Formats: sequence, C-alpha cells, structure tokens
Amino acid sequence: MMRLAGKTAMITGAARGIGRAFAAAYVAEGARVAIADINLKGAKAAASEIGDAAFAVALDVTDEASIANAVTEAAERLGQIDILVNNAAVFTAAPIIEISREDFARTFEINVAGTLFMLQAVAQHMIARGIGGKIINMASQAGRRGEPLVAVYCASKAAVISLTQSAGLNLIEQGINVNAISPGVVDGEHWDGVDAFFAKYESKSPGQKKAEVGAAVPLGRMGTAEDLTGMAIFLASSESDYVVAQTYNVDGGQWMS
Repeated sequence: MMRLAGKTAMITGAARGIGRAFAAAYVAEGARVAIADINLKGAKAAASEIGDAAFAVALDVTDEASIANAVTEAAERLGQIDILVNNAAVFTAAPIIEISREDFARTFEINVAGTLFMLQAVAQHMIARGIGGKIINMASQAGRRGEPLVAVYCASKAAVISLTQSAGLNLIEQGINVNAISPGVVDGEHWDGVDAFFAKYESKSPGQKKAEVGAAVPLGRMGTAEDLTGMAIFLASSESDYVVAQTYNVDGGQWMS
C-alpha cells in the first residue's frame, strides 16, 4: 500500500540532493510533487526524470513575492498542498574572527527566514482550505551543538530546531503537524564545497575531511539522501499524526537525544 496515495507535496531546494531524493520517494509512495528551486532548469530536469507526477516551480526563498507566487502555482497545479518539506539551505564555514556580516545575513536569510516564511505561506494555505497537513523542516546535527569553524551554519540549524518546536505547538491547533529531520553527514555533490572549506581552514588535502567524517560515523559511513527518505515518508504520512514539534536524528548514531 502506498502511504502517500492521493497526497500532494511541495519540496524546496529539490532540484538535486536530498530534496530530489524526497521528491522521487514521495512519487513512488503515490504523491504528486512540486519541485521548487531557484534553479528552475535543474528543477525541470529532476521533474522530467521522476515522471509525470512531478513538476517544477521557480522559487527563491529569500523573496516574499517569489514565495507567494510559488505557493500559488503549486496549489493551483496540485489542487492543494498537503505536505511541505523545507529543504532549501546553504552551508558556510569560517573561523569566528573571519565571519562576515554578509555571510551571516545570507545564511540566516535562506536557512532560517526562508524556512519560516515558506512554512507560514503554506500553513496559511492549509488553514484557508481547512485541510490540515504536514510540514517537515530540514535541521542538521550541526544544530545540536557548536563546531569551531561552523558557527553560523550551526546557529542557523539550531534556529530551525527551535522554530520547529514553536511552529509545531502553534499550528497543531489547526491540524498541521510540524516536525523536522536532523541528518548527520550526507554524501553528495554539496560535499565538494564543504570539503573545500575544511581543506582551506584545516590545511587538509582534498577529500581528507570527507574521509575522516565518514569514518567517525558509528555506523561506519557517511549517509546518503536515500537514507533519509524513510523518515521523510513517515513524517508526511498519517503514521505520524500524533507526532508534534519533534526533530528526529537520522545520522548513523552520531547524536543521541
């Protein structure tokens, strides 16, 4: 039995990586999915590969008009939005004494404000339709603790966890379950950039940091986007109806809470 049969979903930052994997998994479970991304060309390519149940929507989570237009378009094409996954995010790293206001502002504008105002727009849609729904935010193990070179990113993901708690407690009164997923280290093309940060600041050779973090995972390897899809399906399905304001670790045993 497909757990999301007849459901509709909007996933931000879904042209590649974790968001794309979620989109494919949701379609396999019977949902129709709006793949929302600032990279519209990439979103269209992902939708084409996934199949007729997926389509692309242009979205810049830092722009209020873009959020409103994307939610309207997704709702019109889907009929309604039952599920939102707030996946769009950026990574940054620098020693404390080198952090710039510009980098801080950009990271929080995308990772925190983008999550909040996408959540708000879709919650307003759900409430207006009287349908309830499921909202899933993407946190990170970085939001569970500080790291010497990742202060801004860690703080942004800690804010996502806190936001999930507050929104979860507020919106459950309207039948909207808000929860989050906290991945550990997840392999993918984005890790080339992450590895480059550590190569620069820790004087490591290319690929060294990636090998080290994979070896440090208790399960013995880095995660994959597909390792996260089971939790994403659970939180989007009726199986999680009694789950409110929680952040679930899916990290191979790196963090216990």
